[in-house]
Amino acid sequence: MPSPDSNSTEGLAARRAALRILDSVLRKAQTMDNAAQHARGLPPADAALASAIAGETLRRLPNLDELIDGVTRQPLPEDSKARMVLRLALAQKVGLDTPDHALVATALPLVDGGPRRLVHGVLGTLLRKGLPELTEPRLPAAVEQRWGAAWGEEVVMAARSAIAHRPALDLSFASDAVCDSYPLGIPLAPRHRRLNHHGAVTDLPGFGDGGWWVQDLASSIPARLVPAAAVRVLDACAAPGGKTMQLAAAGHDVIALDRSESRLARLAANLSRTGLKAETVVADALDWQPSEAFDAVLLDAPCSATGTFRRHPEVLYRARPSIIAASADLQAKLLDRAADWVRPGGSLVYAVCSLEPQEGEERIDAFLVGRTDYRLEPAPQLVEGVTPHARGWLRVLPGMLADQGGLDGFFVARLVRS
Repeated sequence: MPSPDSNSTEGLAARRAALRILDSVLRKAQTMDNAAQHARGLPPADAALASAIAGETLRRLPNLDELIDGVTRQPLPEDSKARMVLRLALAQKVGLDTPDHALVATALPLVDGGPRRLVHGVLGTLLRKGLPELTEPRLPAAVEQRWGAAWGEEVVMAARSAIAHRPALDLSFASDAVCDSYPLGIPLAPRHRRLNHHGAVTDLPGFGDGGWWVQDLASSIPARLVPAAAVRVLDACAAPGGKTMQLAAAGHDVIALDRSESRLARLAANLSRTGLKAETVVADALDWQPSEAFDAVLLDAPCSATGTFRRHPEVLYRARPSIIAASADLQAKLLDRAADWVRPGGSLVYAVCSLEPQEGEERIDAFLVGRTDYRLEPAPQLVEGVTPHARGWLRVLPGMLADQGGLDGFFVARLVRS
């Protein structure tokens, strides 16, 4: 993580980029990755700082707004530049420990031609009072209400605690030997290591050797559910490719299908780096038709991605009910297509990185009603602390493995065709 400036307005370009990133996320519903284009052209350290500032702001947005509203006579408009600048400045203090004078020096130029006196007064008042640590910041009210109804207040509180911290780095390994000899991190599952590393991945030992790749531990669960005896395996919606590499490393003959040519190109580059082999196919799963059935199909379906909120806090603002409903509709269509590609006795593994029952439990219940040729196969306990549900699927929730750094939210179910 780059160090915020503390002696001048030297880092003003990074703050301007952070302001544009935040605006693109909140007003235009862009992802952080897409919005980060506003930092292109900056030196790498400044670009990283811009993304870090915007990310820390999104992690604590409801609490930052409460602080701002507590010292203004009239609420500032939600999308006003003054509110946006104050959010960014306060987030730097709480999340990045930026010195007070650097906050003021880099905030005021962002409101040139605007209410500089107001911004200066609000910052001065709050900094003199002292800011709370915000170690358990609130999530957006709609999200807390939805998750509270689905999972209970304990999970909501666990999510609050999780979003305050950048998650650790998980590595998946191509072999037991490379994993066992790796000098860093702790194993939480076979062929896995967890590291407290927030620098460049390319700086880690063994990157050039290709024995591992970055993949959240929860994201590695779906491929672990593909039966070892399966020979021909389809990874539908395969990019960016972590699961494809898992399947290839496990010895399956893998076809990786994805509609995005650019994302499949990245997958191919990762396969080349790791020395693993899979056939890649650029096609839309709703249109594509295989020449023969598979022993197993892994469908990690497009979803609201709310389970990735620790890494991508913007999903809490992008994933509105309409987005969740549209994702669930697409998942139903993809499940119906993928189900026809599995041979009798074969497995269909369905997964989403979502914390919405509409995309997980409810999706599978609806599928089983319409496809009586499938049954739910009880999942084994693959990761200590992630216990299978009584129905047989795996639901990864905030709070699981919290002492070890937590997990992304996930839903995984293995279905067997009769």
